[in-house]
Amino acid sequence: MSSIEIKDTKGKKVGTHEFSKAIAEANPSISTVHRTVVAEEANKRQGTQKTKTRSEVRGGGRKPYKQKKTGNARQGSIRSPHYAHGGMALALTPRDYDKKVNKKERRAAILGALNQKVQAGDLAIADAITFTEAKTKSAVEVLKAFGLEGTRRVLVILAQYDETTYKSFRNIPSVTVRTAPASSAGGAEAAKTAAFSTRDVMVAHKVLITKDALAKIEEVWAK
Repeated sequence: MSSIEIKDTKGKKVGTHEFSKAIAEANPSISTVHRTVVAEEANKRQGTQKTKTRSEVRGGGRKPYKQKKTGNARQGSIRSPHYAHGGMALALTPRDYDKKVNKKERRAAILGALNQKVQAGDLAIADAITFTEAKTKSAVEVLKAFGLEGTRRVLVILAQYDETTYKSFRNIPSVTVRTAPASSAGGAEAAKTAAFSTRDVMVAHKVLITKDALAKIEEVWAK
């Protein structure tokens, strides 16, 4: 399947889209997709965890009682890990969890994920998704038009962030709204939006993407 219908928000066919060769023939290995998704998850982590070792906990500098003749087990500090309020034996320290994925691998994974949805018939293209005001009812009507009402996980991909559209879908738990990747000329405004990831596509049961968003994806990723 190298082409699919483009529909308006009423579900009426308004055209067809022929997928670029890069998407239609994308078939990455499972390990490539796995590495990309693992890296995406790891790169979200802040890595700011911190707990204290026995040397960092305040107090405990002197021996709590003499070594012998007390009937108790010998102790050297009240800040040992087995004491209440003592330090941790294997204390956590701040660290960087970032993982690097080559650009070609990332490109192959994200295009392959999209192609998988296309081949399975789980991707729909909307001519445009715009609302005059933020209303959940309007968003539900769009989902109905594309036969997506009741789908557990729907990924909606827009060409760029639109507050009205985002707010309209926000109250629907099964819907995640993302944007297409910013082009090199996107500037500071483009960097503020959350572009969709390989994981977003893989975990979604259905993908609803606008015509402009798809054009942007093919411009950025399918070169």
